[in-house]
Amino acid sequence: MKESDSKTYFGFVAIAGRPNVGKSSLLNRYMGRKISITSRRPQTTRNRLLGIRTTDAGQVVFVDTPGIHAAEGRELNRVINRTAVSSLEGVDLILMMISATGWRRDDDLVYEKASATGVPVILAVNKTDQLERRDEILPLLASAAEGRTFIEIVPVSVKSGYNMDRLLDVIVSRLPKGPPGFPAEQLTDRSQRFLAGELVREKLFWHLGQELPYSSAVEVSSFAYDDNGMLRTEAIIWVEKPGQKAIVIGRDGQGLKRIGQRAREQMERLFGCKVYLGLWVKVRKGWTDDAGVLKSLGYGEW
Repeated sequence: MKESDSKTYFGFVAIAGRPNVGKSSLLNRYMGRKISITSRRPQTTRNRLLGIRTTDAGQVVFVDTPGIHAAEGRELNRVINRTAVSSLEGVDLILMMISATGWRRDDDLVYEKASATGVPVILAVNKTDQLERRDEILPLLASAAEGRTFIEIVPVSVKSGYNMDRLLDVIVSRLPKGPPGFPAEQLTDRSQRFLAGELVREKLFWHLGQELPYSSAVEVSSFAYDDNGMLRTEAIIWVEKPGQKAIVIGRDGQGLKRIGQRAREQMERLFGCKVYLGLWVKVRKGWTDDAGVLKSLGYGEW
C-alpha cells in the first residue's frame, strides 16, 4: 500500500520559538503528561526531545527544541542554539510560537531560521490568557502576518487550553498520510535515564537564584531497578565554582535535600514506581565554555 493511500496520518512537527514562549508546556499538554521540563525562566530546555502522540487517526511526532536566540557568550549557548536551529530540518511542519504580549526581535530571528528551511510554518500566538480581552490580540495577528508567510495563525493559551484543539486540528490537516513511525506505546525518543536527569535540572531552575541554574548541569551516574521494582538512581550536579556548590547544598544540606525530594516525587509520578535518588554536587571549572565537556554531558548530540 502506498503511503498516500493510508487512512492515517504521520509526521514530524518542530516547535520553534524564542526562549520562554511555552514550547515545552505545549508539548506536555498535548502529551497529557510531563515529557519536557519547564520553568519560569528562559532557556530551561537545552536538548532536542520528541513527544509522540498516537491516536486511532494517526501519529504526530512533536520535536521540542531549545529557544532560538542570538547566541552569545558561552559555548553552551552556542551549542543550544545550533541544536534548536538544526531541529527545524527534515520535519513536515514548523509550529512557531510567540507570546500574545507582542512580537519581539528574537521572534524575527526564529522566523528567519524557520522560513529558510522551506518547511510550511504555522504560527501559534500563546498566552492569550494574559490579555484583558481576547480582541486585544487582533492588531498583533495582523502585524505578524504582514510581510511573512504562515499557512495559518492560531491564537491559543496553553495554560487554559483555549483553542488548543483547533490548533491540533490545523496541524493534523497539514500532515502527510502514512503508517505510524513509532510503536503506539512509545511516548518519547529519550530514555528514562535522560528524563531523570532533566527532572533534577528542572528543580535546580525552580529552587535556585537567577544565574546559578545556567551554570549547572546534571549527569546521571547510575540508573537501575532493584529486585523489588524500586528505581535506584544517582546523579551529579556540576557547577563552575565552589561558592555555587555551597549555594546548591544550602545551609545544613537543606537546599540539596529540597531539590532531591521534589525531583524524586516527580520521578515517581512519571515512572510509576518508588524511587531512591542520591545527589552529589561537584565543581568543574569553566564547563559551560568547554566543547569537550559539553559533548561528554550530552549537549549537541541526538
